[in-house]
Amino acid sequence: MLTLFTDTDTDITPAEAAEYGYKLISMPYSIDAQTVYPYVDFEEFDSRAFYDLLRGGVLPTTSAISKERYREYFEPDFKAGNDILYVHFSRAMTNTFDAMDQAVAELRAEYPGVRFEEIDTKGITTISYTITREVGDRIKAGMGLDEVLAWAEEQVDHFAMYFFADDLKFFRRSGRVSGLAATMGTLIGIRPIIYMSQEGKMVSCGKEKGRIKAMEHIVNKVGELGDDIKSYRFVIGHTDAPELAREVGKMVRERFGEDIQIEYKVVNPTAGSHAGPNGVGICFHAKHR
Repeated sequence: MLTLFTDTDTDITPAEAAEYGYKLISMPYSIDAQTVYPYVDFEEFDSRAFYDLLRGGVLPTTSAISKERYREYFEPDFKAGNDILYVHFSRAMTNTFDAMDQAVAELRAEYPGVRFEEIDTKGITTISYTITREVGDRIKAGMGLDEVLAWAEEQVDHFAMYFFADDLKFFRRSGRVSGLAATMGTLIGIRPIIYMSQEGKMVSCGKEKGRIKAMEHIVNKVGELGDDIKSYRFVIGHTDAPELAREVGKMVRERFGEDIQIEYKVVNPTAGSHAGPNGVGICFHAKHR
């Protein structure tokens, strides 16, 4: 038997996880020294309330989970003899997977014969959501574990994600975006354009003055890099900016066709702690990232 895992940094909700049988690993964030585990400490994510806190000046922090917590997630399936496939956010963005590797090494020694495989989406939030659901679709359609791993090996780097941040202070504080200082400039209203690299890191690749130009920039990337975009999900993620996200969707459909499978997703609070409110990003199937 195969057990699927993913994590909340992929933007998958419990209801969406249940569609595929994913077990959901909760990635925490902290506000005022209180650590919150999404979908453990609350049932539904109140995105407006969370992002309003950030608009009001709150700067959450995030942290890795422990080896012991990973054991709690995985040991029941190791003990039952179930093979495991974990589709997760980028290893390159965190040290939490060091703790996971330690836990898995111990469990493999204790329960030999269990197969533990992982798919690194080399991203977070919108791009990870897209790949996690694409994997789930293939498992539901009857694709075997080795076939899915082969598909991911070929396709993960063909999902591109481009987005803009509305307020630089969140990314500036987190230090998680390579090259951000070079694009910050001195003008008020600058929006850095950021993409997920093939190495699984957030990299600044430009800047625009104002939201409209930022939206046009990321939509132009679809024209530049898009590949067979109508055969895959086209996901627009946002940090509590539904009107901006819908405007981007309108721009995409006007330019590339009304039949594109657009989904809209609110970015999870752990990733949103680094991005800040009012940002928008897109994920699409591409020639390359």
